[in-house]
Amino acid sequence: MYEPNVVGDWQEYGEHAGLRVRVHRLETAEPPRGRDDAAAGLTYFSVRVTIENRGTRPCSVQLEDGQIDVRVGADGEGAFIDWRNSQFIEGFDVYPLRRATAVVHAAAAEDALTHVDVQVHLRVDDEWTDRRLWAGGIGLTETAQVATAAACGPDSLAHQLTAYLEERTEPGA
Repeated sequence: MYEPNVVGDWQEYGEHAGLRVRVHRLETAEPPRGRDDAAAGLTYFSVRVTIENRGTRPCSVQLEDGQIDVRVGADGEGAFIDWRNSQFIEGFDVYPLRRATAVVHAAAAEDALTHVDVQVHLRVDDEWTDRRLWAGGIGLTETAQVATAAACGPDSLAHQLTAYLEERTEPGA
């Protein structure tokens, strides 16, 4: 079964040797050129998508509007993407050991920002890659995560995973 990446993780593209992508720096932030009137009453946030070439030849990459989809909340509702304030990658040659970054500014209801999914559909050398998904959130506190894990019950996978990770992080483990 396909599982999403966690915001901050790198994802290797097998079909393009040495190319990897990361969605990171998911944070609340006001847009640089002012708020869009359509986002009245919503909380702005930004997310960065970085493409890195660790291969031996340059890759022409394209990551424009329509190739990044942002969903928020438990029901996966579409966030308002402020295209005017966002910065995309439009046909840029990424040479070996170099990076290119797109910055997307979006807005959504503040309570929905605890669950943010970002889907990227990259185009490399005029070929479409598979869609990749990153999941994260803004405003999650450690106490909320602990309370959620405790509410799942001792036989749940979440509880077993939490216990395993606690064992692994103890000194001498």
